[in-house]
Amino acid sequence: MNWNDFLLQAGATIEGENNVYFADAKNELEALESSAVCCPLLQYGLIRFQGEDSQAFLQGQLSSDIRALNNNTAQYSSYSTPKGRMQASFLISRQGDDFILQIAAELQAAVQKRLAMFIMRSKTKVSDANDQLVQIGLAGPHAASLITKLFATAPAVLEVQHHDHASVIGLEGARFQIMASPAAMPLIWEQLIAHGAIAAGSAVWQLTEIRAGAPWITAATQEEFVPQMTNLELIGGVSFTKGCYPGQEIVARTQYLGKLKRRTYRMHVDSLDVVAGQDVYSPEMNGQASGKIMLAAPAPQGGTEVLVVAQIASIEQGLHLHDANGPKLTQLSLPYTLN
Repeated sequence: MNWNDFLLQAGATIEGENNVYFADAKNELEALESSAVCCPLLQYGLIRFQGEDSQAFLQGQLSSDIRALNNNTAQYSSYSTPKGRMQASFLISRQGDDFILQIAAELQAAVQKRLAMFIMRSKTKVSDANDQLVQIGLAGPHAASLITKLFATAPAVLEVQHHDHASVIGLEGARFQIMASPAAMPLIWEQLIAHGAIAAGSAVWQLTEIRAGAPWITAATQEEFVPQMTNLELIGGVSFTKGCYPGQEIVARTQYLGKLKRRTYRMHVDSLDVVAGQDVYSPEMNGQASGKIMLAAPAPQGGTEVLVVAQIASIEQGLHLHDANGPKLTQLSLPYTLN
């Protein structure tokens, strides 16, 4: 039985290829606040790089310092156009000598193909890793204790622990991603559910990403942002000392010449009509959009929580959905400080 078939038997509904739903969204959100949720992560794809030149190749393509990555750490990163606009964001970890790049599933095929174009004579091979590895996410106040029950210890933020049949990545917000083969993952899932985790869908995990300030690029926001606009450098996803990569000149100029006019903010809006890529407005912009929704997910208190990339100067004036008179966005906290 493949992983998707197992999820269907476990009560999931899979919309398209990437979005997972279970029966009770309200119960899932309550579990996120009070206990623990277990989420299939079909919204992400996995790209594998293997070969002795993999590190050097990725070092010359991505925004983070790949040389700093080892088998026990994970790292955020991005891939940009020559003009510095993000084509994709990643969470990168290692499996032995291989590099595993997590990316929004809807972007994987195109970005993987583009990266492969530049391999040329490098001794590295790029491949789709989704047949060999699947992922689930665990979040909520009891998440760390559940990880400890299954794996003895819980990794710290961006620490990776490798076990016989699975790897566990620690994330901001007391969250964990478990990576395992499709054959091994059903037992792990069943053990987590047996210990009290509640099965939850893609939207619940998206909410945890928003609360962590994790800047995931999707098709709706591709090539919209320079990395610093998404706060990527604040979570270790940009190195300013590593040397050249596509867009590096623009990224460096933005950093050192003080030309950053937009930042990413976590906000709430009393509306459910919110999707990634939607524009937001501010009264002083005279009808021009002030920013764009990057991620959105239903909030436990009603309405929607979002990550929005917006003009810094507009924050004091207020941001609104649809137009300058639309529903107002209320700023919420992030786990890191905006410079």
